[in-house]
Amino acid sequence: MNTTDMHIPSNRVRDIERYVHTELAGCYPDEELRMFVYMLFEAFLGWDKTQLLLHRDDTINQSDLLRFHWAVEDLKQFRPIQHIIGHTDFCGLHIHVTPDVLVPRPETEEIVARLTDWLASRQAGHPAILDLCTGSGCIAIALKHRFPSAQVTAVDISPAALAIARDNAAANHTDIHFVEADVLDPVQLAALTPSYDLIVSNPPYVMERERADIQPNVLNYDPALALFVPDSDPLRFYRAIGQYAATHLAPQGLLALEINQALSTETVQLLQALGFDTQLHHDFRGNPRCITASMPSCNTKE
Repeated sequence: MNTTDMHIPSNRVRDIERYVHTELAGCYPDEELRMFVYMLFEAFLGWDKTQLLLHRDDTINQSDLLRFHWAVEDLKQFRPIQHIIGHTDFCGLHIHVTPDVLVPRPETEEIVARLTDWLASRQAGHPAILDLCTGSGCIAIALKHRFPSAQVTAVDISPAALAIARDNAAANHTDIHFVEADVLDPVQLAALTPSYDLIVSNPPYVMERERADIQPNVLNYDPALALFVPDSDPLRFYRAIGQYAATHLAPQGLLALEINQALSTETVQLLQALGFDTQLHHDFRGNPRCITASMPSCNTKE
C-alpha cells in the first residue's frame, strides 16, 4: 500500500496531521482530534508536543506511515485510542489496557484525588485498602503509588482482567495483593482480610436499557461484564459491597463508590438503609459521580 492509496499527500509530518483531521472529521470533535494526533506521534515516534512542532516539515518512513493509516482506520470504527496505542495515562501512571478491561476515565481520577486527600488527612501508618472490581488495577495502583506503605488488596472476577492488573502493578513498581473473587458472593468476600480503612469500587452500573446511550467506543470495545447490570436489579453490586463494608470497615473507615448518575438518589438511599452516613460528590462535568460513606459512630473526616 502506498501513500496515494491511503489518501495521504505525502509522508511529511504536517500532511499526516492533516490526514488525521480530514479522515476523522465528523466522527470526533476537533479538540479530541488534536489530542489523537499528539497521542499517536508520542506512541509511534516518541515525540512530545514540542518535538512534533519542531518536526512538522520532516518526513517519516513508510512503516511508520502505515501505523498512522491503520490507527485512523481503527478510529473510524471507534476503537478506543488507548487500545490502539496500548495504554492510557491515569493519575500520572501508564496503565496498559485491552478489551478485557475498562479504559479508565477522568472521572475516576477525580475519585482517586479525593481519596488521596482523605488518606493524607488520616496520617495512618499502614492503611489497609480494598479495591473491588479492580479491572485494570488503576485505582489500586494509583493509591499504592501515592501511599507505598499501604496494604492494598484488589479483587476482580475476571482472570483476564487480573492478569492485566498484575502486569500494570509490576510495571508501576507497586506491590498489590490480587484476588480472583465474585463481589456478589458473600462467602468469597468473607475470605478477605477482616478489616479495611478504605474500601473503594467502580463496579458495573450501566443498566441494560441504557445501551442505546452508550458511545460506540465503550459499547463495542469495553467488556460487557464490567459495564452492565440487569434493569431488574441495577444496584446489585452496591448492595453487596455496602453489606460487606458495613461489617468490614475499620473504625473511622471510608467506603467510596463510583456510581451511575441516573441512580444517585437510589444508591444513596440504599447505603443509608444499611446504616451509612453518605456524601454525594459531583464530577468536573457537574454530574453526580461518587458517594463516600461511613458509619455514624466513625466520625469520618472528609
